[in-house]
Amino acid sequence: MVRIGNREINTNIFLAPLSACSDLPFRLIAREHGAKFCFFEMSDSLSLKWGSPRSSRILRTAPGDAPIAAQLLGTDPEIMLEAARKILDLAPITFLDINAACPARKIFKKGAGSCLFSKSDPLYRLIERLTKDLPVPITVKMRVGLSSVDIPQAVQFAKGIENSGASALFVHGRSRSQENYGPVSYEAIRAVKEAVKIPVFGSGNILNPPLAKKMFDETGCDGILIAKGSFGNPFIFQEIETYLATGEWKPSMDLARKLRVLIKHLRLIKEIDENSADCPPLLGETSPSAGKVGALGKICLWYLKGFAQAAQMRAKIFSSKTHQELLEMIEAIASNPPEPVIQN
Repeated sequence: MVRIGNREINTNIFLAPLSACSDLPFRLIAREHGAKFCFFEMSDSLSLKWGSPRSSRILRTAPGDAPIAAQLLGTDPEIMLEAARKILDLAPITFLDINAACPARKIFKKGAGSCLFSKSDPLYRLIERLTKDLPVPITVKMRVGLSSVDIPQAVQFAKGIENSGASALFVHGRSRSQENYGPVSYEAIRAVKEAVKIPVFGSGNILNPPLAKKMFDETGCDGILIAKGSFGNPFIFQEIETYLATGEWKPSMDLARKLRVLIKHLRLIKEIDENSADCPPLLGETSPSAGKVGALGKICLWYLKGFAQAAQMRAKIFSSKTHQELLEMIEAIASNPPEPVIQN
């Protein structure tokens, strides 16, 4: 259990706000397999202000998709406040996170995301405004450097965030230049944790239960964010809980099990798209043009990664012309799954 502001949450293992990934079907599958707290995908405050179709899609939810938090990208206090109020009208979020971590160049040029690491005053003013005018706690996701890890500046940044009224910090232990690759600085996350009194969540490279334990052990963090480790592996949340409690974990290479979940995931996408005529499809086209399955193919590859004949399966996936054809192809593989790769 962890407390963020005046909200108690019954887990400290969260599904991260994964842009173009952690949509409603993704979250429902993750929750079914052990995710107790999730974020919506990151939302852009300007898109929400102008009511873009994509922003409506991002904030779709359903019974069972709770508790949940939202993450906003932007810097203008008035626009951010308007966007936050729209989110609150649509979903009973537990708290609102400000993205000060996104490394994308187009975001950085706008002065948002990880750019706030070096231009912190607008962020501090934003936190003060949102905490004053919104009924939910405000949190911040940050990085620990720009061109390289900078522990002293990361600590100073974190203290400023806390002093501005934020209720928790989500700390990605890489610099902006690393994007989402390379070593994570556990030392930097620990330094932030030791410098502030609000809860600190560690993020970065949590791909399996031992790495989750490493994050807790080496940083002293209060909780963790699961990102890429959940791709095609919704079981990771329960596996981490079990490993932390018992020290037991056996990596699953059961393709038949993963294919069953993949089939359910694909069916769920189709069902949600068909029942949401007011919004565009969740992931690419539901009836892709010839030879293209859009983001549905990406999802299939998540689940199939690490198994023999992956290249042949990839070719079949991207030769599918419709959602239904793709689903039938995956069902055919499930009826006769290949053997797993032997890993040393």
